[in-house]
Amino acid sequence: QVQLVESGGGLVQAGGSLRLSCAASGTTFSRYVMAWYRQAPGKQRELVALIRQGGSTNYADSVRGRFTISRDNAKNTVDLQMNSLKPEDTAVYYCNAQWIQTYWGQGTQVTVSS
Repeated sequence: QVQLVESGGGLVQAGGSLRLSCAASGTTFSRYVMAWYRQAPGKQRELVALIRQGGSTNYADSVRGRFTISRDNAKNTVDLQMNSLKPEDTAVYYCNAQWIQTYWGQGTQVTVSS
């Protein structure tokens, strides 16, 4: 069983920055592909960014160049640095771990005001 706990969400003005963090426990963290997803009201959950075991990354087109995903295998954490935030980034952000099974965190709200 893997537990994922997100932190760092909140309210920020457009153009501002936030840093989300996800702490994982109960697992060999380095084996997992880690990702951040988000879900806005009335919309499907979408992939924001992922980072593989070796450190390679992928980003959604809508966030590329503004968001950066990183992982620390020694601390069992994955972070999402979000810069130049836009109102359309408003959503609940979820941490995700994938290897043999998939696990989700409880989500953290990010609200960007215009």
